[in-house]
Amino acid sequence: MCGEVQWHCRVCLGLLAIGLNPAQQSVWSFHDLKEMLESNKESLKLEAMKRIVGLIAKGKNASELFPAVVKNVASKNIELKKLVYVYLVRYAEEQQDLALLSISTFQRALKDPNQLIRASALRVLSSIRVPIIVPIMMLAIKEAATDLSPYVRKTAAHAIQKLYSLDPEQKEHLIEVIDKLLKDKSTLVAGSVVMAFEEVCPDRIDLIHKNYRKLCNLLVDVEEWGQVVIITMLTRYARTQFLSPWREDALFDENSEKAFYDSDVEKEKADSKPYMMDPDHRLLLRNTKPLLQSRNTAVVMAVAQLYWHLAPKQEVSIVTKSLVRLLRSHSLITYSQQGMFEPFLKSFYVRSTDATHIKTLKLEILTNLATEANISTILREFQTYVKSQDKQFAATTIQAIGRCATNISEITDTCLNGLVLLLSNRDETVVAECVVVIKKLLQTQPSQHSDIIKHMAKLLDNITVPMARASILWLIGEYCERVPKIAPDVLRKVAKSFTSEEDIVKLQTLNLAAKLYLTNSKQTKLLTQYILNLGKYDQNYDIRDRTRFLRQLIVPNEKSGALSKYAKRILLASKPAPVLESAFKDRDRFQLGTLSHTLNAKASGYLELSDWPTVAPDQSVRNVEVMEPVKEWAPSLGKPKATKSDDKFYSDSGEEEEQEEEASESGSSGSSSSSSEEESSSGSGGRTSCRLCCLLSPVFVPPKSHELLHRMSGKGLAVSYHFPRQPCAYSHRMVSVQLTLTNGRDQPLEDICVGEAGPPGIAIHRFATIERLQPEASITVSMGIDFNDSTQAANFQLCTKTDQFSVSIQPAVGELLMPVTMTEQDFLKEFHLFLIHLSILPRPSIIVNKCTFPFLYQRLRWMVNAFPSLVSVSIWTWSCSALN
Repeated sequence: MCGEVQWHCRVCLGLLAIGLNPAQQSVWSFHDLKEMLESNKESLKLEAMKRIVGLIAKGKNASELFPAVVKNVASKNIELKKLVYVYLVRYAEEQQDLALLSISTFQRALKDPNQLIRASALRVLSSIRVPIIVPIMMLAIKEAATDLSPYVRKTAAHAIQKLYSLDPEQKEHLIEVIDKLLKDKSTLVAGSVVMAFEEVCPDRIDLIHKNYRKLCNLLVDVEEWGQVVIITMLTRYARTQFLSPWREDALFDENSEKAFYDSDVEKEKADSKPYMMDPDHRLLLRNTKPLLQSRNTAVVMAVAQLYWHLAPKQEVSIVTKSLVRLLRSHSLITYSQQGMFEPFLKSFYVRSTDATHIKTLKLEILTNLATEANISTILREFQTYVKSQDKQFAATTIQAIGRCATNISEITDTCLNGLVLLLSNRDETVVAECVVVIKKLLQTQPSQHSDIIKHMAKLLDNITVPMARASILWLIGEYCERVPKIAPDVLRKVAKSFTSEEDIVKLQTLNLAAKLYLTNSKQTKLLTQYILNLGKYDQNYDIRDRTRFLRQLIVPNEKSGALSKYAKRILLASKPAPVLESAFKDRDRFQLGTLSHTLNAKASGYLELSDWPTVAPDQSVRNVEVMEPVKEWAPSLGKPKATKSDDKFYSDSGEEEEQEEEASESGSSGSSSSSSEEESSSGSGGRTSCRLCCLLSPVFVPPKSHELLHRMSGKGLAVSYHFPRQPCAYSHRMVSVQLTLTNGRDQPLEDICVGEAGPPGIAIHRFATIERLQPEASITVSMGIDFNDSTQAANFQLCTKTDQFSVSIQPAVGELLMPVTMTEQDFLKEFHLFLIHLSILPRPSIIVNKCTFPFLYQRLRWMVNAFPSLVSVSIWTWSCSALN
C-alpha cells in the first residue's frame, strides 16, 4: 500500500513539474499524454503508457500518439519497454513508415537478455507488413527458432504465419523452420508450431511422421488452445496413415500392453487375424481420452470429433457423458448413434433460461432420440413447449412433432389429433405452423382424414398467414373429390379476396380453380373463368404466366394442342408424400467442429478429411532413432566378467583380444595394488573411485549444412556447404568441403567459378568452372581448403559471368582433425588403456581433481555423438594432457 502511495506522489510531482494539474486529469487528452511521454521522468512515461494501453483496451484509437510512443522503444526501463511493444504491436501495421525508422532498435532488442523483450521485438517486427524487410524478418525468425527460451520460440512460430501471408515465396525457408520447431520438446511451442504447419504446409504430412508420437505424449500438457489445433491436425493425419477401425473383422484390445508394444508373439498372431489396430492409432485414442475432462469446451469437442472420425464404433460412446456435461455443441450429438444418449434424455429438456438457438438444438436432439419406448414422454414435453411465450420456439416444436409422427407411424394419428386441437389456438403463428405440418402428414394417409380437411377448410376465414392459407387451398384442391361440397364454396370465398391475397395464395387459388374445373365443371366453370381473368391482368408475371398456361391446358379450343387431353393426368396426378427432414441433415460430409460443418457449406481454407487408406501405410516412418541407455562403467581391480551373447557381435579374434585384456588387466591390478599400499602407508586416505560412462552404441550425426550465400544476396544464386569428413583427394593437409549451388533465377547462370582467395597462408583447391546452371537446378561440387591448422576463416569470391560475391568459410575445431575409422571393440580397448594410464599416475587424487572426471565424461560423450571418427584422436590428446 505504501508503495502505491509513493508511486502516485511521484506521478503528481512529475505532473506539476511539466505544468499539469493532477486534480484536473480525470480525463486525459492526447496532448497531455504526449507531454508526459516526452518528459525526462520514467515514472511519467510509464504512467502515460499505462493510460494509453488502457485506452486501446477500451477500443479507442490512439494511433496519433505513435511518434511519441516509438521514441521510448529504446528505454532501459523494462516495464516501460514492455508497454511500448504492446502499443507497437497494435499500430505497427497502420504506421509502417514510422515503424521502419526504428527497425534497427527492434533488431538490437532481439539480442536483449530479457526473453519478453526479445519476443516482443519479434512480434513487432513481424507486424510491420512491408515486403522490403522480408529478409530481416526471415533472419529474425530463424534466430528466434533456436532461442533458449521456449517463449521466444513460440513467438517465432506465430511470426511464421505472418511472414507467409506477407510473402508466400518464402514457403520453402519457412518449412525448414517449421521442421526444426516440430522437433522442439517444449509444450509451450507445440501448439503454435502445429498452427504454423496448418497455415503454411498442411499437406506436408512427412514432417509429422517423426514427431507423431512426441505430439501424442505432449498433448496432455499443452495449453488448451494448442490442444485443439494439435487434435485437429492429428485427426487428418490419422485418416491418411491408419486403416479403418470400422470393419466388421476388426479386433481391439485397448487394455493390453501387447497391443501397443511390438513383440514377436504379436507379429505371429497378426498373420492369422484379419485386422489389428495400429499401435500408434491406439496411442492417439489413449492419450486424448483424458482430455474429455477438460474445462475447455473446445477441447472436449475436438476430442469428441476425433473419436467420431477415428475410433471404433463401439468406443464412440466414451464421449457421451462429456458432451452431456457441456450441452452447448450439437454437431456430434445430432448425428451420433441413437443409443448413446438415450439414458440422458432428461438432460436435453428445454429450460426457460436457455437461449433460442439452444432450445432449437435441444428440440433437434429430442426428436432424434425419439423411439417407440420414450415417445410418450417426449410428446408430453412437447405439449409444454407449444404453450411457450416464445412463438418461434412454439412453431419449431410443432415441426418437431410432425417429424416424430413421420418417423414413428404408430403415433401419427395421435399427433394429428393433437395438432388439430392446436388449430383453435389464439396465436396465429402456431395455427399457421399446425396447418403446414398437418398438410404434410395428411399426404401420408389422406383417405382416413376427411374430417380434418373439412375442419381446416372452415378455418380459412380466420387464418391470415399466407403460407397457412396456401397450404389449406392446396390440401382442398389435392383432395377435392373427397370434399365435393366444401371445395366449390372455398373457391367462391377466395375469389372475392383474390386481388388482395399474397402471390403464394393466388397461385394456389389458380391451381384449386383448375382442379375443380376438371372434376366439377358445372358448379365452378364461371368461377374458374372469373379467376383466370383476374390472373391474366395481375401485376406479378408468374401469376400471369400460370394463368395462361392453365387456360390453354383446361379450356380446350382450336389453338390448344394435344396437351389438353392429359390435363387430368397432369393436375390430378398423385404426389409422393413429403419427408420431414432435419435442418441439420447432410452435414456429415464436413469434419465436425469446423466452420464448414456449422454453415453446411465449404468455407475458404477448409481441409477435406480424406478417406481411410485401403492398404496399410508403412509404420516404420514414425520410428525415431534413439540413443541406447548409457551404461555406467568403472575400472575394477579384478578381472571383469565376460558377457555372454548368443550372437557373435565381435570379430573371430575375440579369444586373442581377451588374452591381451587379461594381461593388461593383471598389470594394472598390480600397479593399482602397489599404489594403494603406498597411499595407505603414507596415511593419505583411500583413493576416490571415479566412474565414467561408456557409450556402447554411438549415434552418427550427419554433417551439418551451412549457408554460404543467400539467394537474396546472391541475386538468385544460393550456395550452401558442409564438411563431408572424408580425406581430401587433393592434399593430405587440406580439408574436404562440398558446395551445393542452386539457381533461383528465371534465367540460367553461366561461368560459375572461384575467384580471388585469402588471407595469405590459406590455400584453396578450386572446383572446375561450371559453364551453365539451368533455372531451379542444383549442382554439388568439391573443393579443398588448407586452413593451416587454424580456425581462421577462408575468404574467397564466387564469380558468375556478370557478378562477384565475397564469401567465407570458417571451420570448427573438430573439422580440422584427420578422421580415423575405429570399431567399437577398438574404442573400448583404447578407452580402457586410457583409464589405466590415469590410474598409474604418481598422485592420482590430484590428477582426478585437475582432470575433473565429470567434465571429461561430458566431453567424451559429446565427441562420440558428434564426431565418432575422431574418438581415437581425442582420447590420445586427452591422455597426453593428463600425463603432462
